[in-house]
Amino acid sequence: MSSVSVRYIINDVAAAMQFYASILGFTVEHDASPAFVAVARDGVRLLLSGDGSSGKKTLADGRTQEAGGWNRLNIEVADLPAEVARLKAAGVPFRTPEIVSGPGGSQVIIDDPSGNPVELFQPRS
Repeated sequence: MSSVSVRYIINDVAAAMQFYASILGFTVEHDASPAFVAVARDGVRLLLSGDGSSGKKTLADGRTQEAGGWNRLNIEVADLPAEVARLKAAGVPFRTPEIVSGPGGSQVIIDDPSGNPVELFQPRS
């Protein structure tokens, strides 16, 4: 059976694994440290590719694959203010300093240890 995964380019596999497993509640599925780790949560598989992994190799045209950008993983939460307080207490960096609300709900964006964004989203009731 095929599956769908999301790949993040990261700078430090150990830091990324600790962040996603300990802070965001992912389960480690495959640990090929220091080059790669696969984690999963709620049916989403996240491939974290560091130096030495095939997913972070320099492209044929010379471009390097780097962490960051604005495409992001979206995690739905039941109580966004409580999650914000928990993550701030844990020292997680916030890309958006305040909760932003829109027609579909509220969100904040945090950064993983490599600067990749993760959106925490609480839908409108």
